[in-house]
Amino acid sequence: MRGMKYTLGALALLVSSVSAHAFETRATAAYVMDFNTGTVLLAKDADAPLPPASMSKLMTLYMAFEAIDNGILELDQELPVSAAAQQYGGSTMFLKAGERVRVEDLIRGIIVLSGNDACVVVAEALDGTEAKFARRMTMRAQQLGMTNSTFTNSNGWPKAGHRMSMRDLGLIAATLIKDYPQYYPMFSQKEFLFDTNESANRYNRNPLLTLGIGADGLKTGHTEEAGYGLVGSAKQGDRRVIFVLSGLETTQERAQEAEAVVNWAFRQFAQTDLGKAGTRIAQAEVSIGAETTVGMELGADLSVLLPVTPIEPLKTEIVYKGPIKAPIAKGDQIGELIITPEGLPETRVPLLADRDIMRHGFVGRVVAAAQHVIARINSGPAPEAT
Repeated sequence: MRGMKYTLGALALLVSSVSAHAFETRATAAYVMDFNTGTVLLAKDADAPLPPASMSKLMTLYMAFEAIDNGILELDQELPVSAAAQQYGGSTMFLKAGERVRVEDLIRGIIVLSGNDACVVVAEALDGTEAKFARRMTMRAQQLGMTNSTFTNSNGWPKAGHRMSMRDLGLIAATLIKDYPQYYPMFSQKEFLFDTNESANRYNRNPLLTLGIGADGLKTGHTEEAGYGLVGSAKQGDRRVIFVLSGLETTQERAQEAEAVVNWAFRQFAQTDLGKAGTRIAQAEVSIGAETTVGMELGADLSVLLPVTPIEPLKTEIVYKGPIKAPIAKGDQIGELIITPEGLPETRVPLLADRDIMRHGFVGRVVAAAQHVIARINSGPAPEAT
């Protein structure tokens, strides 16, 4: 492969580079991702399998939505509450063994109230026992790309082997939003009164929902082992950010850290349009062609997430294997533009031929070959003195 670095006149924005101040989080593990582009903005011990507490309920919710979508469950369907479900403590809906509860109420109970008992009711309805459901959770997570997740129950109750990584939690959050937008508004519900008892659990524990910063989900978590955590998402304008924090010491610290990371992600990075599809940005050498060069144009609109604070020149490189042999058809991919913002993953954009280049006829090929040989001779080392 031949690589060439260009100052791209057609993409003037590229030469005023940018970088962002890193976010120093107090969380023991964290993951922040730009939803639209998939750009990872922060990863701190993001692949370590850790106790996820109630944040793992997102996987139970995904499987419940999947079952509804496949016709296995219906929102108005009533499911029986077992003694096994009732015996769970912690955050619950105060369900009683023998009663029947609508699927939609159970889902809202899981999202808003973090109901441990509600998770078990759904698990038993889908797989007979919570243990069987947990095994299927693990298998489904693997299929979705969550390679550092294993489940031993449906609700995140502390148990050896129940683990998720921060990256996996970010992935299931993004997948929920993409696959089930019709149910996602439930995650922004601030209150759900299921039990009329004065001591009943009724408020969403997500500390960001009332702050007016675009937060609209997803799930908090807490156990002694895991500390305080949050899988969150916020949308401002056309951008959405997903973030995961774990291992914080108090609810106040969780609230402060979550708000800080949202502000950082939106203020330090911006989606920047750098060029439209069809913009010619360079040219490549051509061999045995009727022309000696061919234009290279963007194969798609170029919009990149970039830091907003200028520090260093942005790294850009055009790579192609050349000279490119004719014939070449307009639209053939002949190279790539590689953009590498400091501290962020690279972006690769295909570069296409901007026109047809015919191959030389026989005489033209002979002349081109002779010119190539002459050029090689002329550029060779000087003869040694005798």
